[in-house]
Amino acid sequence: MSDFTLQNVILVGGENSKTLGVTGEKIVPPGPGCVLDLKGRSCVYPGLINTHDHLQGNYRPPVGPKPGVFYLTWLPWDNDLKASDTFKERSRLNREDLYSLSGYKCLFSGVTTVNDHFPQKFNANILPTLPIRAILEYGLAHEASSYDLKWGDGLEVEHAKAIKNNWPFITHLAEGFDEEAMNGVNYLESRKILDDHCLFVHCIGFSDDDIKKVAKAGASVSWCGFSNKFMFNVTCKIRKMIEAGINVTIGTDSSATGSANLLEEMRYDRVLYRAMYGEDLPAEKIFTMVTANAAKAFRLDDRLGTLDEGKLADLLVIKAKRDDPFENLVGAEMEDIELLTLAGKPIYGELRFLDIFGGELPAGYTQITVGKRPMFVAGDPAGLYKTARSKIGFKKVLDFLPFEPE
Repeated sequence: MSDFTLQNVILVGGENSKTLGVTGEKIVPPGPGCVLDLKGRSCVYPGLINTHDHLQGNYRPPVGPKPGVFYLTWLPWDNDLKASDTFKERSRLNREDLYSLSGYKCLFSGVTTVNDHFPQKFNANILPTLPIRAILEYGLAHEASSYDLKWGDGLEVEHAKAIKNNWPFITHLAEGFDEEAMNGVNYLESRKILDDHCLFVHCIGFSDDDIKKVAKAGASVSWCGFSNKFMFNVTCKIRKMIEAGINVTIGTDSSATGSANLLEEMRYDRVLYRAMYGEDLPAEKIFTMVTANAAKAFRLDDRLGTLDEGKLADLLVIKAKRDDPFENLVGAEMEDIELLTLAGKPIYGELRFLDIFGGELPAGYTQITVGKRPMFVAGDPAGLYKTARSKIGFKKVLDFLPFEPE
């Protein structure tokens, strides 16, 4: 693989330039190496960041409440999931299968960085095998309640670990409307766990006072609008959170309740915001939620989230179908992705970008067809898809995989 330069591009989220250079893992001034002229027809974004997923749980169709009713907390959903035909079918796949499928769910939606909301003792060996970056540096609790799943070493220990190592501390919070869920912020505050290391997921039960406290503490929120509406018929007070200055990010949750992927989530959340408030959530704001804000929430904004020189070259190249580059991202489909790189390494793209590899498909890569275009991809997602279908026992369609295996 050679160093490369993308020229005549629309750069979004970095230096005001039409040229971007990559040397090794980093974004650098344009220099020697392979030069690819994109002729002003492509937008280049930072790789997207999904702040909340459960990589073992990505399977379809979603499992939710019975028609006409909704959940009070997450716990009855968990019971329904484990009693469902979807869960029985999913159980034919092993953990490695599910994680690998989830890695490609991320890749095919332009996501280069994700958090898997499980303890490291469950995922530490498998996350480094995925085609994208799944962070391992975090403190974790399942939820701040008596009926949480007791993940990690306890709230105080996990939060202290995050402080010591400059990691995020990530937990579901106020995911529901019983007394405990709605007291989550006070519960954490009483244990001195409310600061800028905290990344809170869902937060649908937040009061106005909770929003003020979280904003004052400098904590972040992962908004999962699709999953919230599907399970609870409501989402968080997202406009008040933004107005209060909270660092809001976007997560998909698992596809067992959430959207198919982050591209779909961005589109859905914008529609949801308009339905709630009668006004648009600007596309530029959504872009920031899935790039710079998310990098800040993960405490990785010195490395990720923008296209500034010196940062890791996580690049998402999308066909320029709209004049506004932010609208172009929010309106993008999986088929619009032209190239995706992880720390300077192309992991998915149109065959014209094989010039970065000297014109040949490298070892460890395969070719698939997406939207009638031949594409190269790291690993063998077609083989994985075939294996999954064989284990499941029929031609299962997973809508986060944008191709049919040959």
